[in-house]
Amino acid sequence: MIGNDVNAFLWSERSRPKKVADLVLPERLKKTFQQFVDQKEIPNLLLCGGGGVGKTSAALALCKEIESDYILINTSLNGNIDALRNDIQNFASSVSFSGGRKVIILDEIDYSNSNSFQPALRNFMESFSSNCGFILTCNFPGRIIAPLHSRCTVIDFKLNKDEKENLAILFFGKVAKFLQTEKIEFEPKAVQAVIVKHFPDYRRIWNELQRYSAAGKIDTGILVDFSEESFKSLVGYLKKKDFTNVRKWVAEQGDKDSSYLFRKLYDSASSCLVPTSIPQLILHLAKYQDMATRAADMEILLAACLLEVMVDCEFKQ
Repeated sequence: MIGNDVNAFLWSERSRPKKVADLVLPERLKKTFQQFVDQKEIPNLLLCGGGGVGKTSAALALCKEIESDYILINTSLNGNIDALRNDIQNFASSVSFSGGRKVIILDEIDYSNSNSFQPALRNFMESFSSNCGFILTCNFPGRIIAPLHSRCTVIDFKLNKDEKENLAILFFGKVAKFLQTEKIEFEPKAVQAVIVKHFPDYRRIWNELQRYSAAGKIDTGILVDFSEESFKSLVGYLKKKDFTNVRKWVAEQGDKDSSYLFRKLYDSASSCLVPTSIPQLILHLAKYQDMATRAADMEILLAACLLEVMVDCEFKQ
């Protein structure tokens, strides 16, 4: 179980909203969640959206504001039958201390076993419906079996362009207030750059800002990234199929954000590659971007990605 703990080390945990009204979400979503709070009843929910967009925060805020007994289980780690038979069944079958329906939050349900855990879960949801509700969160709803979709109210956290702009401004205000409370010196331009770069992944933004604050101040020095000149050098090495210098470049730039490089390659595809090679580049970038979330050594992963790009893609002369 996790919550808004002022003593927690991670800023992403300390800054978690306690109420639906404090969530950094579009009004259309907050209105839906507020209706659940006003009715003091949470239906079975399936919250969908990218990492760090506020799905778990919304689930926790709902439970806290209604004062429901709840348990949070990360099903990417405990998505097996034993978790159902032990943790979930024991919690669902026990009496609620608050007197109302209890809630089980199953985080990252899309990483649970779709052949065993998910089919068994649908029966649990029906068997304990009078005593317990379920909130499922996922990044990839396509990995969730249809019977679970049908048992839940599905809420998509996808944002349109206008919503992103408005929420980014709102989130900056929240971050600035937090930093002032924590007495962390910061330059607004630097904080804005981090938010723009990673938005709407709130968790990533908090983690990056906490990392940068270790030096005692969040200033524009953090804005140094892959320079344009450095990127041009990389493209030149790839064009010449000079893998020795590609490896050297990766080693020198290894402390930079891999997602920035992937995006830079994607945005520069039309100017660097012949048209027929662009689809192949996109496939490589998509594959390695997914792998980056699990990579033990980012330098090796980036070297492998650039090797495939160098071999499979034709660069303009």
